[in-house]
Amino acid sequence: MRFAFHMRQARSRDAGPAPYGAAMSSHSSSSYQQDATELVARTARAARSAQRSVAAARRELKDAGLHAMADGLLEATEEILAANRDDVERARAEGMTEGLIDRLSLTPDRIAAIAASLREIAGLPDPIGEVVDGQTLPNGLRVRRVRVPMGVVGMIYEARPNVTVDVAALTLKSGNAVVLRGGSAAAHTNSAIVNVLRAALVSTGLPADLVATIDSAGRAGAAALMQARGLIDVLVPRGGAGLIKAVVEQSAVPVIETGSGNCHIYADSCVDLEAAVPLIVNAKTQRVGVCNAAETLLVHHDVADRLLPTVAAALWDEGVTLHADEAAETALRGPAARAGCEALLVPAAEEDWATEYGSLDLALRVVSDLEEAVAHISQWSTGHTEAILTQDIAAMNRFTGAVDSAVVMVNASTRFTDGGQLGLGAELGISTQKLHARGPMGLAALTTTQWIVEGDGHVRP
Repeated sequence: MRFAFHMRQARSRDAGPAPYGAAMSSHSSSSYQQDATELVARTARAARSAQRSVAAARRELKDAGLHAMADGLLEATEEILAANRDDVERARAEGMTEGLIDRLSLTPDRIAAIAASLREIAGLPDPIGEVVDGQTLPNGLRVRRVRVPMGVVGMIYEARPNVTVDVAALTLKSGNAVVLRGGSAAAHTNSAIVNVLRAALVSTGLPADLVATIDSAGRAGAAALMQARGLIDVLVPRGGAGLIKAVVEQSAVPVIETGSGNCHIYADSCVDLEAAVPLIVNAKTQRVGVCNAAETLLVHHDVADRLLPTVAAALWDEGVTLHADEAAETALRGPAARAGCEALLVPAAEEDWATEYGSLDLALRVVSDLEEAVAHISQWSTGHTEAILTQDIAAMNRFTGAVDSAVVMVNASTRFTDGGQLGLGAELGISTQKLHARGPMGLAALTTTQWIVEGDGHVRP
């Protein structure tokens, strides 16, 4: 079964730069919204019907669907890459930053890695039916709490074609269905991918409507999805701070909030100087447009004179502009001049501490001690990922206990905050909230629990 996409409509309705939730032209907005609301309702009802058929499906059937998806992606690599080239070309013409273009872009290796992650998810234990806890009460009632699917998941995300596959895979394995709103920047790519995924589901006897898209409805579709309470069980936004804020504030559907990534690295006085440099460079430059890239480096003043020139030189080699506070700028002015990198050293402004750059920029500050580093992180962090580089166990324990973020790294790059890297196979996103799920969200985050109570004719006295 193939799914019909209306890409011309998607482009015309969703091509402008206005943020999510922005008003459309008055003469057409009401009809577009009505059409979008009807499309979301039809799609969500079809997804609900499909989900009920798979909620208690055998693991073997779901895993077969995942392997078929992986096979389909590999077989359709050239078709997907051609669609992706169209999206990338249009994104560049519209001035998208290189960091965002990197997230949008697919290569044969990236498609192969996405297919491999599908097979990895197939190899993970099925969370459905897992007994979370249980007991036999003094009155003889047998009580247990088990994992069950959420139902129909809505996903609103930006130019990240890999998310289309990750979410489809995780929802299938966890017995859910998903309705996707993937954004206009990746419209061609997502269309090609969803076609492949739906065909793969049908080939294994699973309903195609376990994975559906409302991209053809544009921004009106996103607005309708946010209001589809009762049709959509949970909504997950994934993207920039503006998108997430709009969904959290406007949605009538319960939201699992994923957060932007103003991630920090703190180099302590007992840092391993040799190991610190490649780690910091990796955290900043391995992929600059992702939410787990480092955006601020804090350096203890006791090691600033030894660490800063070396790490700055390595970062400048990668083209990173350092937004330095007065102490760091003073320490680096000479090295920058000798290296001909004066243009890559600029004074930090207050807004730099709050910025998720998504580019080859890094805020840099010298701090007097660990407590000042923790205070800085507490003020400016988005609660995503922070790292400490230290060989002092007491400092490590103090940092991990004081920093209130979803993930805290010790002597490791912030780039490891990723579901695939942390053994989840893939991720729905990185939750920075504290209810239900926090950090990388894998299969368990797509389940809720149900109480099963067994008696022998028990009546309450």
